[in-house]
Amino acid sequence: MSRLCTSGYLAGFVALLSASHAVGQQSCRPVLAFKDVHFSDMQPPTLERKWTAVVSVDASGCAANSEGYFEIAFSRLKEIGPEVLFRERFIWRPPEVKVEVDFSADEAVERYWIDKVAPCLCGD
Repeated sequence: MSRLCTSGYLAGFVALLSASHAVGQQSCRPVLAFKDVHFSDMQPPTLERKWTAVVSVDASGCAANSEGYFEIAFSRLKEIGPEVLFRERFIWRPPEVKVEVDFSADEAVERYWIDKVAPCLCGD
């Protein structure tokens, strides 16, 4: 019986929290897009390569001075090994942000895309 009551209280608390959040301020999302993407030559002595990009941030629907997190998802190819999907987390700020990810000499980027953009408070 005690577990049932505890579960009921917990469910009620979560519902109340969700309802109060929905009544609060609305959230919007900035629009992010890749502008300039490069994959460097191998750099001695480590022979690593650097993937860089400039990500434009259109936060015109957001409140002033908004910022938040976003992820870039990558499909990485490796000479000897399977394709690997992974994500790197960055902070978005208008009007743009430069991002970098290191890769070893035997790796290449097959695909990349913007993922999981954090919402912002809507502007006036």
